[in-house]
Amino acid sequence: MTTTAPHRHRDTPGTGPHRVGLVAATAAGRRHARTLAAAWPHARLVEADGVADALRTAWTTCDAVVAFLATGAVVRVLAPLLGDKRTDPAVVVVDEAARHAVALLGGHAGGANPLAAEVAALLDARPVVTTATDAVDLPGLDTLGWPVEGAVAAVSRAILDGEPVRLVADAVWPLPALPPNVHPGPPTGEHPQDGYRVLVTDRIVPVDDRTVVLRPPSLVAGVGSSRGVAAAEVDALLHRALADAGLSPASLRCLASVDVKADEEGIRATADALGVPLRTWPAAELSAVDVPHPSEVVRAAVGTPSVAEAAALRDGGTLLVPKTASAMATVAVARHTPRGRLAIVGLGPGAADLRTPRAVTELRRAAVVVGLDQYVDQVRDLLRPGTRVLASGLGAEEERARSAVAEATAGHAVALVGSGDAGVYAMASPALEYADERIDVVGVPGVTAALAAAALLGAPIGHDHVYLSLSDLHTPWAVIERRVAAAAEADLVALLYNPRSRARDWQLGAVLATFAAHRPPQTPVGVVRNASRPDEQVHLATLATFDPSVVDMYGLVVVGSSQTRLVGGRMVTPRGYRWRG
Repeated sequence: MTTTAPHRHRDTPGTGPHRVGLVAATAAGRRHARTLAAAWPHARLVEADGVADALRTAWTTCDAVVAFLATGAVVRVLAPLLGDKRTDPAVVVVDEAARHAVALLGGHAGGANPLAAEVAALLDARPVVTTATDAVDLPGLDTLGWPVEGAVAAVSRAILDGEPVRLVADAVWPLPALPPNVHPGPPTGEHPQDGYRVLVTDRIVPVDDRTVVLRPPSLVAGVGSSRGVAAAEVDALLHRALADAGLSPASLRCLASVDVKADEEGIRATADALGVPLRTWPAAELSAVDVPHPSEVVRAAVGTPSVAEAAALRDGGTLLVPKTASAMATVAVARHTPRGRLAIVGLGPGAADLRTPRAVTELRRAAVVVGLDQYVDQVRDLLRPGTRVLASGLGAEEERARSAVAEATAGHAVALVGSGDAGVYAMASPALEYADERIDVVGVPGVTAALAAAALLGAPIGHDHVYLSLSDLHTPWAVIERRVAAAAEADLVALLYNPRSRARDWQLGAVLATFAAHRPPQTPVGVVRNASRPDEQVHLATLATFDPSVVDMYGLVVVGSSQTRLVGGRMVTPRGYRWRG
């Protein structure tokens, strides 16, 4: 399968072709602008005969503007240029001392709010965001990543004011948490006209001044054509087919076709104009799709009895628009069921500043958060109002994994949290044993206990190393012994998880004896308890002097290799490389 994506107009500055114009009037402003330009390859200082002209030039030529000027001056210059918030550039204003980065224009639609945060991070400033939903920590209806129509401002205000708002959806989609005053309503179809509503549908529905329509990516349009078809013909046929079926083009997930059409300019241009990717499939794969209207003529031409219908149904779904043709093009449209979203999130070793920004993003976009009670408590302040929390105690790992997968399978946006990295002796493995192709899974790496402990001890894992768990709850002790012996004989630095508990008080001593049989008695051994947390403790010894009784389940033990040394009170395992002339 081949996918081509159209150009995205408003990517974030650090991640894509986002043209950022920098405007400054003073030496200090230019210095701050150079800091941004050095970090962002698509940012440039805009200069003209005067600062007002530079600001106007940046407005007309860039996707975003960062102005190192007074807010009032920027407002006076740009006010006559304002058009539509959906197309105007984002504008962020930074004061002379770079203390504040103010999202002035285009907070949601233009991306000024996240831009202000990025500017502030680079300049060590404070982002200032005044958008009402952001100020009270609610997701804006125009920030969910889906096309939105209707009375966005009125319905957003109703949500903010706590008025009842009905959420009416054709299916369960993985939306972020919405506040309690947004409650489920009846299925779409007949809608009472009283009250505020958020409709989630791919159908064309009447919209009034109290209704917002979110367009989920539910439709796949299969497209076939003769060689050289014009984009205007493909576009007209597709829009006519959608309109006749009462479907919105804003809900198109992608266009799909056979791979020999991947370079068909008329189809590609149509996808680009719609802002959706073009996915193409080999003829052999499409020929295996059961369709209602196969054609031997088409099979003879491209190797599959169907292009439009088969491409629309390649990933499942229900055919809503059977193939319909114009002179040189054919289209068919299928509706695909929502895919739930499961983010498996590593929270790091405990300290908030060792939690990754991606983990925070996933927690804030989740409608359901599942995890061990003590880990969920660490992040409750990050969860949006209305987030449903499923917390349980120690020993309920399988139950948590099943619950998270079940919620995602039902169509929700779910975050399953664990400490450290979720893939290291944590929740990723049991969850993925239950997850299947019906859900999208996102893995969010975290700083492991091993990495946090190693940083405190020095550089003990500068060369080859191995992670071992000494818990025999899931692995027989005989198997653990064999693995320990192999690591000891291989002279690997060993990081020992779950090293000792009240019920397992002799195993750590036995393991250290195995390592001592293969390494010198002066080999360093370190233990870190509660790395990065307020009661953090670090202890250094050697194989000859280490006392296992100082260790409990909150510690991680690091056994050096025969090459590990104590240098300046820190464990160091040399890389072993030497420069050669």
